[in-house]
Amino acid sequence: MIWIFLVSAFSFLIGSVPSGYLIGKSKGMDLKSEGSGNIGASNVYRVLGKKEALLTLLFDMAKGFVAVLIVKQLPFTQNVKEILISISIIFVVLGHDFSIFLGFKGGKGVATTYGSILLYSNYAFVGLFLWILILKVTKYASLASLLSFTVTTLLVIIFESSLKMKIVFLILLGLMVIRHFSNITRLFTNSEHKIKGSV
Repeated sequence: MIWIFLVSAFSFLIGSVPSGYLIGKSKGMDLKSEGSGNIGASNVYRVLGKKEALLTLLFDMAKGFVAVLIVKQLPFTQNVKEILISISIIFVVLGHDFSIFLGFKGGKGVATTYGSILLYSNYAFVGLFLWILILKVTKYASLASLLSFTVTTLLVIIFESSLKMKIVFLILLGLMVIRHFSNITRLFTNSEHKIKGSV
């Protein structure tokens, strides 16, 4: 039980590091009051540019990847380790979405989600490819995120045998939908913001 708490707290803390916000601050910008007000790579791209957005994307993915990588090294049986990794994935994304350093506000969790599942499922790479492809074609970051991860989750549900993995992906998809609720509304009303320029 103590390890469940420690892994949850550790992962939440790593996820809480607000990469985009810190990069914005280093440029004299408060992302919470610029553009869409979000601290993710999409808003960084709109406000600061491609280089800063790429840095934000990589840092946010790294948070998820590093959290799971560290938990993966813990000296437990495979079954216990799988449970702890599942918990780490969920809590590192929750940390990004509800950062303790930003008054429990945060980003939409897409990059951190993908970073956290890279060591968990090969379907993460399919999702990443679809994310980039849909973004390039449509210029809608929210649509790319939601469609790519929905497909990824469906692939996991259909082809993976692990019930734990299916539950984790469904939770992650639920979090992503919740965090993108306003974007979904704008997509249906044709008022969603597009990413300008080449991606």
